[in-house]
Amino acid sequence: MSDYYEILGIDKNATKEEIKSAFRKKAKEYHPDVNKSPDAEEKFKELGKAYETLMDDNKRATYDRYGEDGLKNAGYDTSGPFAGGFGDLNDIFESFFGGFGFSSQATNPNGPQNGADLRLNLQIEFEEAVFGVKKEVKITHLETCDECSGTGAQKGSKPQTCPTCGGTGRIQQVTQTPLGSFRQITTCPKCHGSGKINVNPCPKCHGDGRLEVERTITLNIPAGVDNGSRIGLAQEGNCGKNGGRTGDLLVVIYVKEHKKFKRDGFDIYSPVEISFPQAALGDTIEVDTLDGKKELVIPQGVVQDKILQIKGAGVPYLGNATKRGNHNFVVKIKTPQNLSAEEKQLYTKLKEINCNKKTSSKFIDKMKNVLHN
Repeated sequence: MSDYYEILGIDKNATKEEIKSAFRKKAKEYHPDVNKSPDAEEKFKELGKAYETLMDDNKRATYDRYGEDGLKNAGYDTSGPFAGGFGDLNDIFESFFGGFGFSSQATNPNGPQNGADLRLNLQIEFEEAVFGVKKEVKITHLETCDECSGTGAQKGSKPQTCPTCGGTGRIQQVTQTPLGSFRQITTCPKCHGSGKINVNPCPKCHGDGRLEVERTITLNIPAGVDNGSRIGLAQEGNCGKNGGRTGDLLVVIYVKEHKKFKRDGFDIYSPVEISFPQAALGDTIEVDTLDGKKELVIPQGVVQDKILQIKGAGVPYLGNATKRGNHNFVVKIKTPQNLSAEEKQLYTKLKEINCNKKTSSKFIDKMKNVLHN
């Protein structure tokens, strides 16, 4: 993975002004019209990608935390500002160099164009995330138009070469700058970069060659997924053009909260309420778990907020459903309310016994001190 800070030669705490300054310096060095090295164009593209990311506060924060993969998973386009040709960043170079342009060869507008990846946010129940589930979800994506087979032209007609750009999809202008004469290549305004014009566009897709289609797919959600888990489905995104690859679908999972249980990794936490006598004497009680009712042993003399555990009753490990986390029960000792007369007598007696124990203990300690002296 590329290090955007290293590409620009700056510190990770660099300000936007420092980013601009570094970009300006590097752009002069590696622009293909100035630098004739074989790798100059690739380095120039990397500069544009790094600059575009680090100048956007949201993108920069995501990149700093998760890297380039994090940008992709968050739905950002990581192909860079020059993916469709160098002309996409003219505004930046206009402010830096007064019309600094680009002379790299444009990609073939009639060549294969890959379809875009899509993202779907899916909310599921707590138990569905724990044990896995099959979900039928509706998606909307672009598919090749069946009327024109993706040409965009009406049946019986063919697209014609754009007279403005001669089929290149780009137009070229020469600009004088302090660095010399530079050629600026921009997208053709007549054909919008396709290099062709449909005189008789397909009535079904209106000349685009693709149609927006809604379809239902079955999604297998594995046991153990959590908030933010991602599931990729190959070739369920938008279809490409001119034989280009179909994009993928990224499903991002969001899990609803449970009324009783809290999840921490593969462990489950929930409170368990017991009485004073149970805390003092110990007991065996029934508790709710992900697998239904189970027995929990309350040890004698347990204290408030003590964690009692049932091993293997937590969430299955993602990718290894035979291994599970634990269920942790946080002890909450309930103070009795509205005591009956009999209960008051018993608690009073217990209080007296405890007080006598304390008094007796203090008396014994005092006698020990007297005898010692």
